[in-house]
Amino acid sequence: MAQLLLRRSMAAASCFRLGLPLGWPSPSPMTCLITMSHNPTGLSVVPDASAPWRPVLLGLLLSLALLVAGAGSASASLLHLEGPVPADLGVREGHLAACGSPAHCAREDWPVPDPMAALGQLLPALLALEDVELVESGPDYLHAIARSRLFGFADDLELHALPAAAVIEARSVSRLGDSDLGVNARRLARLRRSLESA
Repeated sequence: MAQLLLRRSMAAASCFRLGLPLGWPSPSPMTCLITMSHNPTGLSVVPDASAPWRPVLLGLLLSLALLVAGAGSASASLLHLEGPVPADLGVREGHLAACGSPAHCAREDWPVPDPMAALGQLLPALLALEDVELVESGPDYLHAIARSRLFGFADDLELHALPAAAVIEARSVSRLGDSDLGVNARRLARLRRSLESA
């Protein structure tokens, strides 16, 4: 994995270098990607003419690093890959929809003595999740959208209280992609743990 190193020269110039991770032997001397020097009129940037693609790569890497470091909300995501709102959201015939594919959806039923009180306990835990926006809140149903920080992928999270069955139905489904890499299942597990610890 490459890492960006900043080297300062004796002439008050900075040379950005792309190298290997610390501790790895370098097969050849690294070349300067961009030289930034301070002068009385401001900052001058001189790309290395021997590798015209390197300044572009450096700019992309720096932009990505700044985006990841500064992304405090879903609005700071890079691509906003939300996708269409699923047609099967909400309570249908008294229940949440089943998962079409376990690769990008998680669905669980949590037995609880008082589902309405448990749903009230889950609301603060839901809002405490990172990059989650509450979309709908009813007496027995909650719908929120969770967005990934980098690309803005949207996942719909639903909770439904069934007092007659003493169950809370929980569903988290990704709008786009073939696999969620376990994100939806981990989100439901975290909410369930908060319910069990309350």
